Amino acid sequence: MDYKIKELAELSGVSARTLRYYDQIGLLKPERQEDNGYRLYGEAQVDRLQQILFYRQLGLPLEEIRRTLDSPSYDRSQALEEHLALLRQQQEELNAMIRNVEKTICSLKGECSMSDKEKFEGFKQELIRKNNEQYGEEVIAKYGKENLDESNRKLSNMSEAQWQGQQELSERIFTLLAKAMEKQDPACAEAMEAADCHRQWLCLFWKDGLYSKQAHRGMAEMYVADERFTTYYDSRLGEGGAAFLREAIYHYTK
Repeated sequence: MDYKIKELAELSGVSARTLRYYDQIGLLKPERQEDNGYRLYGEAQVDRLQQILFYRQLGLPLEEIRRTLDSPSYDRSQALEEHLALLRQQQEELNAMIRNVEKTICSLKGECSMSDKEKFEGFKQELIRKNNEQYGEEVIAKYGKENLDESNRKLSNMSEAQWQGQQELSERIFTLLAKAMEKQDPACAEAMEAADCHRQWLCLFWKDGLYSKQAHRGMAEMYVADERFTTYYDSRLGEGGAAFLREAIYHYTK
């Protein structure tokens, strides 16, 4: 069955304007376009749009989705299996958060007790999943799966005080870096304190004994080499924030 753009928009919940944009960028081309200008979409395009929406739900950029779907090695069945696995993982995390909220309510009513560790379990598991999903491959390649597993274990076992402490330490890093950037001096006192706080923060997650000046520099280099890290630090500190942190760490580890 063929669908006009308005019909496909109603079927999928994607606006006609978005479908036209997908056509414009080569992400979803109609099967054909009639002489009167109507775009017609067939079964193949419907299936492709479904997969586009699956990937959008996972947060993938449109250009990356296009490259994935156009790759000669793309396998729709395998992609669906992978997506199903991710959805099941997200379902488990959502269930964990629901149980956490339910127990918190039970605790407030005095019907049960709740340890400090339990209060943050759902948040920590979600953070572990996001970190593994976004940076797991890079961490394994650089430090090995054993170190990644140990980092996840340390995060999972954090007490309420430790969890709060690492958040405060993280914010302290940004506060100090902002002051150092105003001075435009990656070797100033604030920059050196920020780099030391960064070392402490890393050691909260890294396997015991993993830290070294060389490893610290390697992490700093990743902040500049990997666009995801650069975007994160630049969004908090302004353009050049990631590069400034790298320079501060290099001065600190001399």
